[in-house]
Amino acid sequence: MSPRSERNLGGVHPDLVRVVRAADAAMLGRADKLAFVVIEGLRTRARQAQLVAAGASQTMAGRHLTGHAVDLMATVVGVGRWDWPLYATLGALLKQVAAAEGVPIIWGGDWRTLRDGPHFELDRKVYP
Repeated sequence: MSPRSERNLGGVHPDLVRVVRAADAAMLGRADKLAFVVIEGLRTRARQAQLVAAGASQTMAGRHLTGHAVDLMATVVGVGRWDWPLYATLGALLKQVAAAEGVPIIWGGDWRTLRDGPHFELDRKVYP
Protein backbone atom coordinates (compact mmCIF):
# COMPACT_ATOMS: atom_id res chain seq x y z
CA MET A 1 0.00 0.00 0.00
CA SER A 2 1.12 3.54 -0.61
CA PRO A 3 2.32 5.67 2.30
CA ARG A 4 -0.72 7.92 1.74
CA SER A 5 -3.08 4.96 2.07
CA GLU A 6 -1.33 3.71 5.19
CA ARG A 7 -1.57 7.19 6.78
CA ASN A 8 -5.26 7.39 5.92
CA LEU A 9 -5.87 4.04 7.62
CA GLY A 10 -4.76 5.52 10.95
CA GLY A 11 -7.56 5.20 13.51
CA VAL A 12 -9.60 2.84 11.30
CA HIS A 13 -10.95 -0.34 12.92
CA PRO A 14 -8.38 -3.17 12.56
CA ASP A 15 -10.87 -5.51 10.83
CA LEU A 16 -11.54 -2.95 8.09
CA VAL A 17 -7.81 -2.25 7.77
CA ARG A 18 -7.26 -6.00 7.30
CA VAL A 19 -9.87 -6.09 4.51
CA VAL A 20 -8.40 -3.05 2.74
CA ARG A 21 -4.87 -4.45 2.89
CA ALA A 22 -6.04 -7.86 1.63
CA ALA A 23 -7.92 -6.17 -1.22
CA ASP A 24 -4.83 -4.16 -2.10
CA ALA A 25 -2.80 -7.37 -2.28
CA ALA A 26 -5.50 -9.00 -4.43
CA MET A 27 -5.25 -6.12 -6.93
CA LEU A 28 -1.56 -6.73 -7.69
CA GLY A 29 -0.81 -7.80 -11.23
CA ARG A 30 -4.24 -7.05 -12.70
CA ALA A 31 -4.14 -6.84 -16.49
CA ASP A 32 -6.41 -3.77 -16.41
CA LYS A 33 -3.99 -2.01 -13.99
CA LEU A 34 -6.89 -1.16 -11.66
CA ALA A 35 -5.82 -0.34 -8.11
CA PHE A 36 -6.93 2.06 -5.39
CA VAL A 37 -5.73 4.47 -2.74
CA VAL A 38 -7.36 5.16 0.61
CA ILE A 39 -8.44 8.80 0.45
CA GLU A 40 -10.21 8.98 3.82
CA GLY A 41 -10.65 6.89 6.92
CA LEU A 42 -11.21 8.34 10.37
CA ARG A 43 -12.65 11.87 10.21
CA THR A 44 -12.87 14.67 12.69
CA ARG A 45 -16.25 16.24 13.42
CA ALA A 46 -14.98 19.41 11.72
CA ARG A 47 -14.15 17.52 8.51
CA GLN A 48 -17.53 15.78 8.59
CA ALA A 49 -19.26 19.16 9.02
CA GLN A 50 -17.40 20.45 5.95
CA LEU A 51 -18.61 17.51 3.89
CA VAL A 52 -22.20 17.92 5.09
CA ALA A 53 -22.09 21.65 4.25
CA ALA A 54 -20.74 20.84 0.78
CA GLY A 55 -23.47 18.22 0.19
CA ALA A 56 -20.94 15.38 -0.01
CA SER A 57 -22.44 13.75 3.11
CA GLN A 58 -25.90 13.84 4.59
CA THR A 59 -25.13 13.06 8.22
CA MET A 60 -23.09 14.10 11.20
CA ALA A 61 -23.36 10.53 12.48
CA GLY A 62 -21.33 8.86 9.73
CA ARG A 63 -19.17 5.80 10.24
CA HIS A 64 -16.00 7.73 9.40
CA LEU A 65 -16.31 9.50 12.76
CA THR A 66 -15.74 6.24 14.61
CA GLY A 67 -13.16 4.68 12.28
CA HIS A 68 -15.66 2.21 10.86
CA ALA A 69 -15.48 3.45 7.24
CA VAL A 70 -13.03 4.22 4.45
CA ASP A 71 -13.28 5.93 1.09
CA LEU A 72 -11.21 4.54 -1.76
CA MET A 73 -10.27 6.21 -5.03
CA ALA A 74 -9.87 3.93 -8.03
CA THR A 75 -6.65 4.34 -9.97
CA VAL A 76 -5.62 3.07 -13.38
CA VAL A 77 -1.89 3.15 -14.04
CA GLY A 78 -1.58 5.37 -10.97
CA VAL A 79 -4.09 7.99 -12.14
CA GLY A 80 -7.16 8.64 -9.96
CA ARG A 81 -10.45 7.94 -11.73
CA TRP A 82 -14.12 8.40 -10.87
CA ASP A 83 -15.70 6.23 -13.62
CA TRP A 84 -18.61 4.29 -12.07
CA PRO A 85 -17.70 0.90 -13.66
CA LEU A 86 -14.36 0.98 -11.83
CA TYR A 87 -16.19 1.35 -8.51
CA ALA A 88 -18.50 -1.53 -9.35
CA THR A 89 -15.38 -3.65 -9.83
CA LEU A 90 -13.86 -2.38 -6.56
CA GLY A 91 -17.13 -2.96 -4.72
CA ALA A 92 -17.32 -6.57 -5.89
CA LEU A 93 -13.68 -7.19 -5.00
CA LEU A 94 -13.91 -5.63 -1.53
CA LYS A 95 -17.07 -7.61 -0.75
CA GLN A 96 -15.39 -10.83 -1.88
CA VAL A 97 -12.27 -10.15 0.18
CA ALA A 98 -14.33 -9.13 3.22
CA ALA A 99 -16.35 -12.35 3.01
CA ALA A 100 -13.13 -14.39 2.83
CA GLU A 101 -11.83 -12.50 5.88
CA GLY A 102 -15.12 -13.05 7.76
CA VAL A 103 -15.73 -9.30 8.03
CA PRO A 104 -19.22 -8.07 7.07
CA ILE A 105 -19.06 -4.79 5.15
CA ILE A 106 -21.49 -2.46 3.46
CA TRP A 107 -20.61 -0.84 0.14
CA GLY A 108 -22.01 2.63 -0.49
CA GLY A 109 -22.55 1.70 -4.14
CA ASP A 110 -25.38 -0.60 -3.04
CA TRP A 111 -27.31 2.20 -1.34
CA ARG A 112 -30.60 3.19 -2.96
CA THR A 113 -30.12 6.91 -2.36
CA LEU A 114 -26.88 8.91 -2.49
CA ARG A 115 -24.98 5.96 -3.98
CA ASP A 116 -21.37 6.30 -2.84
CA GLY A 117 -19.03 4.10 -4.88
CA PRO A 118 -15.84 4.96 -2.98
CA HIS A 119 -17.38 4.23 0.46
CA PHE A 120 -16.95 0.99 2.43
CA GLU A 121 -17.98 0.51 6.04
CA LEU A 122 -18.24 -2.20 8.66
CA ASP A 123 -21.79 -3.51 9.04
CA ARG A 124 -23.50 -1.80 11.98
CA LYS A 125 -25.27 -5.06 12.91
CA VAL A 126 -21.91 -6.57 13.88
CA TYR A 127 -19.89 -3.41 14.58
CA PRO A 128 -22.22 -0.99 16.39
